[in-house]
Amino acid sequence: MPVAGPVPRAPMGFSWEALMERALCLAREAGEEGEVPVGALVVTGNGEIVGEGANCPCKSQDPTAHAEIMALRAAGKRLGNYRLMDCTMVVTLEPCAMCAQAIVHARLDGLVYGALDSLAGAVGSATDLLDMPFQNHRVWHMGGVLGEECASLLRDFFKDRR
Repeated sequence: MPVAGPVPRAPMGFSWEALMERALCLAREAGEEGEVPVGALVVTGNGEIVGEGANCPCKSQDPTAHAEIMALRAAGKRLGNYRLMDCTMVVTLEPCAMCAQAIVHARLDGLVYGALDSLAGAVGSATDLLDMPFQNHRVWHMGGVLGEECASLLRDFFKDRR
């Protein structure tokens, strides 16, 4: 399980796996809509889910409508601030470059992801954009949480389309 930085415990009364299960529900909903099945949520340090998102670039005709971006937008609106300090993102797939940088700019404390993305993963698989020396913010991250279940969902989705 890839880990960078000290990984805090999940919020009281939760586990990273339980939170990933909710993200998987969002991913399945996206897949049922014909979108790549990725789901994300933003959770505060006390366990409150303040933002949820599922991939919807096809449906919305918006190339930036990745699950992570949708969850960040919802959390920012809910909290009244784009800076989401004391929050962690839980997402079913390792974020791409766009989403990794959005996570940094939102000032999230942490990132927990499921499946690795060897082609476009920007949190260590293809590149690591969360730990760039020129950035003034660091995000702890942990991958592989329910990783096989997350990867299986993606494999099944693409198997049916290729």
